[in-house]
Amino acid sequence: MFQDNYHIEPAIAFVRSQLPDEIANISGGHSFQGLNDDQIEQLIQLGREKGLKLHRFKKTMGLPRVSKVIGYLHAFYPQTLLDIGTGRGVFLWPFMETFPNTEVTSLDILPHRIEFLNDVKIGGMSHLNAQLVDIREYDAPDASFDVVTFLETLEHISEPEKALLNAVRMAKRAVILSVPSKEDDNPEHIHLLGEEFFHSALRGRSDLSVSFDYVPNHRIIIITF
Repeated sequence: MFQDNYHIEPAIAFVRSQLPDEIANISGGHSFQGLNDDQIEQLIQLGREKGLKLHRFKKTMGLPRVSKVIGYLHAFYPQTLLDIGTGRGVFLWPFMETFPNTEVTSLDILPHRIEFLNDVKIGGMSHLNAQLVDIREYDAPDASFDVVTFLETLEHISEPEKALLNAVRMAKRAVILSVPSKEDDNPEHIHLLGEEFFHSALRGRSDLSVSFDYVPNHRIIIITF
C-alpha cells in the first residue's frame, strides 16, 4: 500500500501543487488532515497517471544515520530547524513526519531542488521554507534556529571550517552533522573529516560541547550549547 512505503503528506502536497485543477473533485478543498484513505489513494493514483515523480517520497527503510539523528532530535524537540543541503529529502521527510509542528528552513545550492521543495510548500506544507543559498554565505541572524542539521554535506564544501562556523553561529541549542567516516569512491566527497577537524575548527569555544557517535560508514557529530 502506498501509505506504508511513502511519506504521504509531502507526496500529496506535491500532487496538489502540480495538478491544482484536476484534484479539486477528489479532495474537495480539504487539507491533508481532512482526507480519507480513499481520497489519498485517488490523489496518488492521479499523480502516477500524470507521470509525477512520486518516488522522491519513498521511505528509505530507516537509514541508520537518519534514524540516529532523529533520535538525538527528540532531546531538543526544536520549534525551528535549519537543514543545510536538504537534497532529495532523505532526512527532511521523516523529520517532518516525526516533528510535524516544527518550522523548517531548507538550504540547497541546486535550483531544481529548491523548486521541488517550494512545490511541496505550495501544495500544503506551509511550514517548509526553501532557499537557494550557500551555507558559507547565508546571513541569517545569530541564534536564528533552535537546531541546525548539516547531514552528508560538509564533505562536499571547499571551505568546511567556514561552513561549520556559520552553522554554529545560527544555532541556538545544537548543531547535528553527519559525514562519511572512511574513504569512498564518491568524487564529490572532497574531504574526510575526522574528530580532529571538529575539535580544531571549534577551538576556543568553551561554550560548546562536542560529542561523536557512529553508524556504519558514517560519523555523527553533536554540538550543543
